[in-house]
Amino acid sequence: MRLYRSTKAQVDRSRGLGARLNAFGKRLFDLVASVPAALLLSPVMLIVALLVKLKLGSPVLFKQQRPGRYGNPFYVLKFRTMRDAYDRFGQPLPDEARLTSFGKLLRKLSLDELPQLFNVIRGDMSLVGPRPLLMEYLPLYTEEQAHRHDVRPGITGWAQVNGRNAVSWEDKFKLDLVYVERRSIWFDFRILVRTVGKVLKRDGISSAGQATVQKFTGSREMGNAS
Repeated sequence: MRLYRSTKAQVDRSRGLGARLNAFGKRLFDLVASVPAALLLSPVMLIVALLVKLKLGSPVLFKQQRPGRYGNPFYVLKFRTMRDAYDRFGQPLPDEARLTSFGKLLRKLSLDELPQLFNVIRGDMSLVGPRPLLMEYLPLYTEEQAHRHDVRPGITGWAQVNGRNAVSWEDKFKLDLVYVERRSIWFDFRILVRTVGKVLKRDGISSAGQATVQKFTGSREMGNAS
């Protein structure tokens, strides 16, 4: 985590008035968009919650600690899409054995992501940014890849509208870094518009040959990681 604390200090020192105004505008944009969206979509979320309860049982929400800005942990919220199933040693079965057809439908329609609107309202996430991955990935990033944590994670992002889970981890991180460099309210708006099209097409949901996405085990350039 020392790398992320150092990154935070560098970013704080380099932020001028323009960067601060852009950050304020982005946060305002997140609230202006996410609060009405959460209210309008609350009937949909209620219906999905009832269906999850009926088909998969409790808990309805999947909560998992993920790294946010500068690697600070928070709990991401999603609707549950997998059933409880364990092997004889008490270990969870692979994703493909636990992901139900109902869960696949929720993922294809991105309905499982709707509770993350509350993460945005709380300030843990943004509407647009690099996706929040697993805490265990933090020490595996190269120093360059770690800059994806210079911004809040997002519900959608530049990588999500350019292949989502169908692209390699290295390409996904490169797209995340493009977003970090180019971020602006206008860029966020473009990504949100493209996200709608991606959801309707339902492409890039999973990696080739995987029920969801293959775990990241480290970059080919791990010699630069800290």
